[in-house]
Amino acid sequence: MKHRPFAARLLAWFDTHGRHDLPWQHPRTPYRVWVSEIMLQQTQVPTVIGYFGRFVARFPDLPTLAAASEDEVLALWSGLGYYSRARNLHRAARACVESHGGELPATIEALAALPGIGRSTAAAILAQAHGQRQAILDGNVKRVLARLSGETGWPGQPAVERRLWADAESRLPDAAASNPRFADYTQALMDFGATHCTPRRPRCADCPFKDDCRALASAAVAAIPARKPSKPLPTRQARMLVLRDAHGRVLLERRAGKGVWQGLWSLPEAANDEDETALRAHLGVAPGDALPAFTHVFSHYRLEVRPTLHIVGERAASEDVGMPNAPTQGARPAAERRWVASRDYDSLGLPRPIRTLLESLP
Repeated sequence: MKHRPFAARLLAWFDTHGRHDLPWQHPRTPYRVWVSEIMLQQTQVPTVIGYFGRFVARFPDLPTLAAASEDEVLALWSGLGYYSRARNLHRAARACVESHGGELPATIEALAALPGIGRSTAAAILAQAHGQRQAILDGNVKRVLARLSGETGWPGQPAVERRLWADAESRLPDAAASNPRFADYTQALMDFGATHCTPRRPRCADCPFKDDCRALASAAVAAIPARKPSKPLPTRQARMLVLRDAHGRVLLERRAGKGVWQGLWSLPEAANDEDETALRAHLGVAPGDALPAFTHVFSHYRLEVRPTLHIVGERAASEDVGMPNAPTQGARPAAERRWVASRDYDSLGLPRPIRTLLESLP
């Protein structure tokens, strides 16, 4: 017996088992779909839902987002991680105001040219918001297609990725169909990978594609897709200085450069003992009391942090050390710094481990 086309079976599965009440589906506008797709990069749906609601409540449309300050954007992203996504979202909004009349472009070439939007994300936006016939290939979809086709290579390899793109294109609903349901098909494919054909314990027994899944036929489901060749995570050390004044305010500084916390507010930081001595001299504080050390794991390295608490008096807190763009002292560059009360943490982009540290202070 010949099976129905892949798209038809997937849509039948979606009608019964798919997610139909996600907040960005009602209404499913280009702006809301875009924000959700960026948030969903590297982050699962349950975590994104709360952040999405707060974000679109504050920035209900693209021009509002474009007009906001970076601090406002990062503050609402605080804790979601991968902060380059937020910075790119903000930059893309401003580019749309400048070059696209305050709207997201509706062609894949123009959309994929915006910061933070690659081919798959652009296709997902166009399929869901405009009903265009576009193939997507995010992490969940790569896993589904690799298992169905029996692709044994690592999807990050260019040759493997090209084969998966070709497979994704070939499985799209027929444009000549009376109701191709491109938006539903795109959501269905993402849902199927996220909830059914999962990395661990996939539901193969009741899979609508079990009869033609090559990974299942060869008992290789657990091994497909192949994992990225592993490398041990390097470890970095940091000393963080928690300066607290008589009012309970803490000295924070905005991160410059191109690090993972670029543009966020963090604590004055030193890389080693010698650098910490120079930093304390720059800030004019004596050695502090050790706070519990902690480790934070990023995608490409492990950061071991040794924080110390320094209580400063009224006079020290009123000097230039706590003012934005404080003058350079010695060989250390100027930094944008400010004294911040705990009630104001929500107004700043604070990395999650820094917020956790501050909220745990005795």
